[in-house]
This record gives sequence, structure tokens and C-alpha cells, in this order.
Amino acid sequence: MQLNGLPFPGREREQAVLTSFITELAAGRPAVVTVSGSPGSGRGPLLRWTARLAEERGLRTLTARATPGESELRYGVVQQLLTTLDGISDRTLAALAEPGPHSGLPGLAELLRSAHHRPTLLVVEGVEWLDPASRRWFDALVRRLPGKPVALLSSGSGVSHHGWCGGSALPGPVPTRQLALSAFTVREVATLIAAVCGRPGEEAFTGAACEIGAGNPMVLHEALGQFTARGLEPVAGRIPELRALIDAIRGEYAVRALSGLSDTAVAVVRALAVCGELLQLPLLYALAGPHAASEPGLGAALEASGLATTSGTGLRLCCPEVRNWILEDMSGDERAELHARAAELAHRAAVPDEDVARLLLAARPLGEPWVVPVLRRTATAALRAARPGHAIACLSRALQEPLDLDGRAQLGLELAAIEVLGAPEASDRRLTEIIRSGTGASARDRVRAADLGLTRGGVETLRSAVASALPTARDGEREALAGLFRLTEPCRDDDADLLLPEIPALPARPTDPAQAAARARQLAFLGEDLPTARALARRAFTDEPGTDALILPRLTAGRILLLTDDLDEAEARLDALHLDLRRRHARAAAGLVLAIRGELNLRRGRLDAAERDTAAAGRALPHAHWHPYHAPYLTALRITVALDGGHADQARELAAAPVPAEAPDGASFAHLLFARATVAFRDGRHAEAVELFLGCGRRLLRRGRANPALIPWRSMAAAACHALGDHEEAQRLSQEEIALARRWGAPSTLGQAQLGAGRVAHETRDHRLREAVQTLRPTPARLAYANALIDLATTELDAGNPQAAAPLVAELFTFTTTHRPSSRLTARVRALAERLGQPAASGLGPHPAWATLTEPERRTATLAGLGHGNREIAEMLSVTRRTVELRLSGAYRKLRIAGRAELHALLRATEGYGTDVA
Repeated sequence: MQLNGLPFPGREREQAVLTSFITELAAGRPAVVTVSGSPGSGRGPLLRWTARLAEERGLRTLTARATPGESELRYGVVQQLLTTLDGISDRTLAALAEPGPHSGLPGLAELLRSAHHRPTLLVVEGVEWLDPASRRWFDALVRRLPGKPVALLSSGSGVSHHGWCGGSALPGPVPTRQLALSAFTVREVATLIAAVCGRPGEEAFTGAACEIGAGNPMVLHEALGQFTARGLEPVAGRIPELRALIDAIRGEYAVRALSGLSDTAVAVVRALAVCGELLQLPLLYALAGPHAASEPGLGAALEASGLATTSGTGLRLCCPEVRNWILEDMSGDERAELHARAAELAHRAAVPDEDVARLLLAARPLGEPWVVPVLRRTATAALRAARPGHAIACLSRALQEPLDLDGRAQLGLELAAIEVLGAPEASDRRLTEIIRSGTGASARDRVRAADLGLTRGGVETLRSAVASALPTARDGEREALAGLFRLTEPCRDDDADLLLPEIPALPARPTDPAQAAARARQLAFLGEDLPTARALARRAFTDEPGTDALILPRLTAGRILLLTDDLDEAEARLDALHLDLRRRHARAAAGLVLAIRGELNLRRGRLDAAERDTAAAGRALPHAHWHPYHAPYLTALRITVALDGGHADQARELAAAPVPAEAPDGASFAHLLFARATVAFRDGRHAEAVELFLGCGRRLLRRGRANPALIPWRSMAAAACHALGDHEEAQRLSQEEIALARRWGAPSTLGQAQLGAGRVAHETRDHRLREAVQTLRPTPARLAYANALIDLATTELDAGNPQAAAPLVAELFTFTTTHRPSSRLTARVRALAERLGQPAASGLGPHPAWATLTEPERRTATLAGLGHGNREIAEMLSVTRRTVELRLSGAYRKLRIAGRAELHALLRATEGYGTDVA
């Protein structure tokens, strides 16, 4: 497509000047015009258009093009001009071709004589590359132009190589004109888009095209041509395709420009592409090679090529986007070597670790002692910035360095801990290699590898690796590996364990932390000897937190303390473990700790805290990256939180969501079955609920998990059977759970079993529920206690005994303040209050300022008004005491009261201990 004779619009002013220039020449008047601009600005098309115009008007036109490759060829450009001149003598041609110096100016006189017969236009492109002899020749020509019908039209980049550049006219006594070609404006780009694409571009597309293409006419014209040929429209949604085309065209231009540069100039451009923004000019020249600093005209040559430009600090690439194209022109070994030398120079220049690491990632192994620490520090910073992929790349590169066996194993452990985010199978393979390495890694590293992998859930492969390492293990390592093996179990119901080497049996009272946790786990699963299980769980924490403290024993022990009703201790242990895991960047284990803490908060009735913990577990390790054997546990917690929070639709959606194919093989799938059964039970699908509850129980029993403290599936199955009319089975299941709970001995487990028995009882229902309330009252299982209070209050109201129900409902107000108004618990308490007929108007009516309190202030003020102290409120709401104080201060100020006494009176008068305040 030609517009005014050019491939693109926007050069009309320059065309008018050049038309006048040709008219003057046709009239016999000499002139000199220089056209300057960056590569792609349209210098060449303008000169060729002017040459065609001159020929159309009957003028003689002689053209030549200077190139970097001929910048040292004597009279190279002059030869191009005069070769096509009619009447040039052989003697002149021979003189131009002679390699030695020549005192005359070959062909100049002949050119001027022939011009008297026919006006002549000389067109020279790329004058910055003129060889010195041609430069002198043109100087002499300009001095002789007065009165001669000869004009000179030249172009260049505007930088000088041998003294004359295309940005200034040759000195002489004839009229001169300089035309500097600027980048296209947005308006000019819009015109180009309409011309090439056949329709106007959207404003966003036009602005992006101008910015991405830097207003370069040739680049934009070529890119828009390809863009249109692909059938694309100039709309905002197609900007990415245009960007890709422009980047590719720039890259091709860069490669072509490189081919015209000297070897030294190419080396400098490559150095700029690798680290031009990191190193000062002397170091950059040192990277490029021994001749870079001394080569004359190097900077001018780079600017003329359009690849680099000078700045206040030295050289830089004109277009950083072409960096990859420049480096792809090198072989792989050349790139690796250049990056290696650049990294060494950057390290010596105290360049930041992140930048040095970027160079190292593309470099060959250096074998220098500073390399691995730099990559390690960069990986740590990347993890803090939530860039696990970059951290993995840095540690993987560090493993390419020469390392001793211990150092290699430690790096492998660090890498495996974060590979779970993107390559969990690679993590398991890496840990398996360390465990099986025999004498290749230290005993400590083999134990840590087994601990890390088994904690994540990689049971099949890693249990086999641990078993194979046991025969050669000694003393402490053997005990730890045996303990870790016993802390896991085969996930498939097959005889795979029979093929493994013999595993040492656990002693009854082990001293090793891993074996202590494993023995405590056995007792807790069976539901036997709670005191011993508690003591052994505590023994698992005997190692101080640090790099050598094992994760899986502490994780297991923390959950066992939850089952023994030691919730305060379990919470403190889990918090400490979580901090340790964050420091180690063990994301998979950290997610498990947060999930267990979420279960702990659910048992305590802290719905908000449980929801925060389950959400934090998903952030620590996105759900898609959880091991299939652990993912059902987190999903089950999310279902339970949704149900208790009053979000039944969300619970149904989670329960119906598909699970990984391997998930049913894992032990935690029983938790998901229980949660799904609970959803079905709440929805009134009792037959389905029974099947799911019993399926959960079968899975647990098959794995030797009889303790109802783990999952109270029997009492829930009993409730479903009761709803279906199968009272005999309901009684059997509830009594079995009570017997097992008594054997275990944890009050909360027994109270939960008694509550289940009360729900399916007939004549003794109220007695059994009172028994459950009495058992649960001193325990930390506050949610179970609240449910027992609700069931007992409901039973009393059904029996026509509101006086007995009233204090139970009053006691429930504490729980409603720690639950959001939409929660299931709050809704049930509100329904009980309505049945009691406690009138909200029995007092003075709502305080006018109560509505101005924030939700956290209302909860805190209600608890304070009910008589709870700041420390107790902080524990209930999972906040600090300082937060409680600040909320109460805000509430006092808004309510215009002085303290707790007035707050208590206000609540009593306003609501009559009703639930609206909560």
C-alpha cells in the first residue's frame, strides 16, 4: 500500500520540502539536504521516493548506500555512485579501486562536467558509515557545487562515525536543509491504522500501538500489515496480538542490525542485553572483551545501528524487548559463559542478590563459594514475596554447583519443601533419593527427608524408602525412622507392607520423640490409656523447635492433645509449630497445622476463628496442591464451618464437589464422609446419612480407629436411625459410643456420647441430657456444651417446664455473642427465646445508640455486660486483651456510659436477657 508514494502517511511536510528541492535542481540550482532519524523512521523510503521523483522529471539520479561492513573500504560509496555514470573513464575506475592512498579526487571532475548536460541528483543512504576517502570526496564536491546543477541528498542516524553524520549538512557555500524525522504521534498512528487496517482503530488500541511501537513508522507499518493479514480488528481486545507482532519485528530488526556490526560492537550489544542496567560502563566493556574500551567510534556505531543509545550513565539498549532476540543469536554455551562472567562482575560490584541470581540462573556452574548463598538468599526473598516458582528455580540452580554430599542433601530438603507448590511429585522423588542415599547423606538429613515427605502425605513411595533405609541406620537415626514409619500407615488395603523389611516394634514407653508420638497415636486411635497417650504426646515436644526438630511427631502430638481435652496446650504447641514451619517454608505442613487448629476452634465454639484458620490453611497451601490423602480433611472442615455458620448452600456445594481419584485411599476421607453425612442429615435425607455415617465408621474401624473422640460417627448414625424409626439400632450405636468414650476417659468425648444418647432416648431423655450438660460444662468443648444446653432447654419446653428452660437459655447468650447472627447456633437460641416468650419490651426499649456500635463492639459489650472479664472475652473472641479494651472503650463512648455496671444495667433493661442484642 502506497500513501503519497510512501508506505505510510505522516511525512507530508518532508515530502513538500523534497519536492521543492527537486524543482530547484531541475532549474539548475544546487542544494544539499540531509535527512536524519532513528532506524525505522522512514529515511530510506523518503530518499527512494525523492529519487523516483527526480527520474520522473528527467534528472539523472545516482544512488549509493554506505554500510558498516564497507566503512573502511576506500572510496566504497564513491564507486557505487560513479559505476553507473555514463562516460566515466577506466582510469578513474582504476584509481577508485587502487588500495593505496591517492592524492586526487577520482571522478569528481567528470561528474561535474557531465552535470552541465543533465542535472544530477546524488542520493546517499547511511552517511554515518562513509569511509574516510569518500568523506573527503564529498567535502570537495560540496565546495565545488556553486553554479553546478548537482544536488546531494543524504540520510543518516544523526550520529557520526568518521566525522560526518546525517544530522548535519556538509559545510559549503550552497543552500542546505536538515530534515529530522521524529516518531509518529498518536494522531499519525491513528491515520496509519485507518489506512492499513481499513477502519479506524479504537482509542485504546491506537494509544497502545503508539506506545508499544514507540511511534516507529516502519515497525508499526509492518506489524499492522501482518495484523490485518491475520484478519484481526484494531480493537482493545487485540492489543496482545499486536504487541507480540511488534516485539517479533523489533527482534528481527535487531538481528539484522547485529549482522552489520563489528565483532567488538556485537560483543558490547550482547553484554548490554545480559546486564546493561546492572554494570557501569568500564565493567560492561570488560565483559564485552579486551578491545571494547579502545575501539574508535564504537558508541557512534551502536547508536547508528539503532540498538543502543548513550545516557548519562553509559550505554543502554534502545529497546529492552529485543534482549531475547539478541541472545538467541548466540549458542547455548556462549550464553551460559557470558552470563557466568557477568555474574562474577556483578558480584564484585556489589549488585543486589536478586540481580546476581538472575544472571546465575542462565549461567554455567561457577564453582565459587559465594554462588550458593546468593541463590539461597534470593530464594528466601522470593518466598516472602509469594514467588515460589522463582525460589524453586534459584534452589534448583544452586544444586548445579559443586557441593559436598551434606550440602547437597540440605539444599534438596529446602527445595523439596517448596516444590509441593508446583511439582509435588518432584518433591517426593527428591526426598526419596535422599532417604535411599545410604552414606551419601547424613543421618540427620535422611531423617528430615522422611519427616518432610511423610508429613506432606507421600506415603507409598516414602514408607518404602524409609523401610529400605532402616537396615543400615544406626542408633538415633534408626529409632527416628522407625517412629516416622509407625506414624503413617499404608493407604491401600493390600499386602504391600509384607514385602517391606522388618520394622522394629515400638517400645511401650519410648523416649525418642518420633516413637513417642507413634505410640501415643496408637493408644489414641484405639481409645485406650489416655494418661499415657497424653504423656507420650508431650514427650514428642521435648526437642526444642529448630532445624532438627521433626515435624510429623509434633503435628501428631498436637492433635492427640486435642483428643485428650488439653486444648490450651494443644493450641500453644500448634502455634509454636506453625511459626517454626513458616520459618522453614514448609507450606504443606503449615497448612495441616492450620487445619488442625481450625478443628480445635470448632470444638471450642469459636466459629470465626475456625473459619479464619481454614481459610489460612488454603492460603498456606492452595487446595489444588494439597496431597490427595489430606485434602478431604480440609474440605470436611470447610463443610462443617459452613454448616455451623448458617451457609447450608455452601456446605452442599462443598460436599458435592469432586475429589482426587486417590482421595478415598487416604485416612482423612473418613472425615469427608462424616461431613457429607452431616449435610444429608441436616437436609432430612436420613437414609443417605445413615449409609454415609456407617461408611465413615467402617473406614475408621478397618484402620484400627475405634476412639469416638476422633469422629463421633456412632452417635450421629444413631440420630439418623432414630429419625428413620430404627430405635433399636440407634440405642445400640449410642451405648457403644458411651462405652468407648468411658474407656478413653476424655470428658468432652463422654459428654458428646451422652448427648447423642439423650437425643435418641425416650423416657430418660431429660435425665441423659442433664448428664451430658454436667459432663460437658467444665470441658473446653464449648460447642458441644452449647448444643447440649439447647437440646435440654428444648426438652424442658416440650415438657411444659419454661422455668427450667429459662436459665439454660440465659446461659446460651454467651455463645450467641461469639457467633455471627446468621449462625445455626444463634438461630436455635433465638427460637428458644421466642418460645419462652421473653419480651424485648419488658424493659425500656433498645438504647438509641446501640445501633451505632460495630459488630465487634456489640459482641464484646454484650459479653462484658453478661459478666465476663476481659481475659475471658479475649479467649472467646480469639482476640488480644488490648483489642477487647479498645472495643469496650468505643462502646462506652458511643453509649455514653462509664463502665461495666451501667452496661450490665443497660443490657438487662433493654432486652430482659433476650437475644436481639446478640
